[in-house]
Amino acid sequence: MVVPLQEDGRLPVSLRSHLGGYEWRRDALGRSSACVFRLEAERRPGLYLKVEEAGPFCELADEAERLVWLASRGLPCPEVIAHESDGERSFLLMTALPGADLVTAAMLLPEERVEVLASALSTLHSLDISACPFDHRLDNRLAVAEARMRAGVVDETDFDEKRLGKSTFFLFGELQRLRPASENLVIAHGDACLPNFLAADGRFAGYIDCCRLGVADRYQDIALACHSIAYNFGEEFVRLFLNAYGLSIIDPVKMDYYQLLDEFF
Repeated sequence: MVVPLQEDGRLPVSLRSHLGGYEWRRDALGRSSACVFRLEAERRPGLYLKVEEAGPFCELADEAERLVWLASRGLPCPEVIAHESDGERSFLLMTALPGADLVTAAMLLPEERVEVLASALSTLHSLDISACPFDHRLDNRLAVAEARMRAGVVDETDFDEKRLGKSTFFLFGELQRLRPASENLVIAHGDACLPNFLAADGRFAGYIDCCRLGVADRYQDIALACHSIAYNFGEEFVRLFLNAYGLSIIDPVKMDYYQLLDEFF
C-alpha cells in the first residue's frame, strides 16, 4: 500500500488548501485497506483523511456517496469535504465527529455500548429501502465476492479461526451452496462492527466507515455486530444486544452465512 507523505507535493492540489497547518497522526484501528490519518490543528476542526490505492476494489468513492446520502437523511455521519483521485491513489477528506468508537468509548460500560449499537442499527434499518440507491442484495454482493476471489485479494490468513486453512475457492462454493432462499431487506450499514459506530455524552454520535452501506438482508448487520460484540466483550453480551435490538429469535443459518460472506471483504 502506498502511504502518502505529508508534503504538499504528494497531495492533489484541491486538497492542499484544506490541510495546511494540520498535524497528522496515523489511525491504525480497523481493517480498512485505506490508510487513515487524523488531522488536528489548534482552533480548527478535526479532520480525517483516507488514502487508498486506485483500482477496481477501491471503496472511497463508494464511501463518499454513501456519506452524502446518509447526511441527506438527517443521520449523523462525517461531512465529505473532498474526494479526489490522482490516478494512482484515491483521497477522501472528511470532518471528524465528536466522541469515541464503541470499542474505545471507556466512559460507557460494555452493556451500554451494545445498547447504543442496537439503537443505531434499529434507526438505520427502519429507513425506507425504496429511498436507498445502493443495492447490496446477495446477487450483487456474491458477484463482488467472486471478483475479489479471482483477483486474489481475499486474505486467507485473516479468516476466522473456524475457517482458517480452508481455501477461498472452497468457501465461495459454500456461499453458493448455502445461500438463503429469501432476504429480509433493510438499509444495512454493511460493516456493523463496534469500531464503526461512535458515542458521545453517553449517546450515539454517528456512523463511520460506510462504504458498504446499502439495501441488504438484516443479518448482514446482525451477524457482524454479534461477532464483534463477542470478540470485544464476550458472548454474554450478544443476547443483551439482540434484546435491545428487538430480535428475540435468531436465525443461526443466516448468522453463519453472513459471517462467511464477510470473509471475502
